[in-house]
Amino acid sequence: MNARIGHGYDVHAFTEGDGFVLGGVHIADRRGIRAHSDGDVLIHALCDAILGALGAGDIGQLYPDSDAGNEDRDSREFLRDVAGMAARAGLRLGNADVTIAAQAPKMAPHTPAMRELLARDLDCDERQINIKATTTEGLGFIGREEGIAVTAVVLLEPR
Repeated sequence: MNARIGHGYDVHAFTEGDGFVLGGVHIADRRGIRAHSDGDVLIHALCDAILGALGAGDIGQLYPDSDAGNEDRDSREFLRDVAGMAARAGLRLGNADVTIAAQAPKMAPHTPAMRELLARDLDCDERQINIKATTTEGLGFIGREEGIAVTAVVLLEPR
């Protein structure tokens, strides 16, 4: 199989809480994420990008919110499953480029730990994963701090 490109996008609303998980890292905050699983929007977008490159549907098809077994489930399990699918298809991560859109909190202090965890789950070097963050300059649901969105692009290459 030749190299394959995939794109993923996910968004979740904030709710009252005591922090949330993003890229496998707990982010201390006054809010949580409204979701069926742990709501790790970054990992969900990354899974969708990998699944897109594989032509294998999306995370909602594999891990539906109608399945009680997925309630509060650690999204890193989803990522390891999806990475296994890629490996069985003879592919590995070439690189991933991820963009977090959130007005607050600041993400830069957390991205090194995210890269470390994601690299471990994807069996790759941290340099193959880029994570950056942006705001929407106060515009829209992100600017009003009602939610968070993440886009991810991956290149899968032959093993």
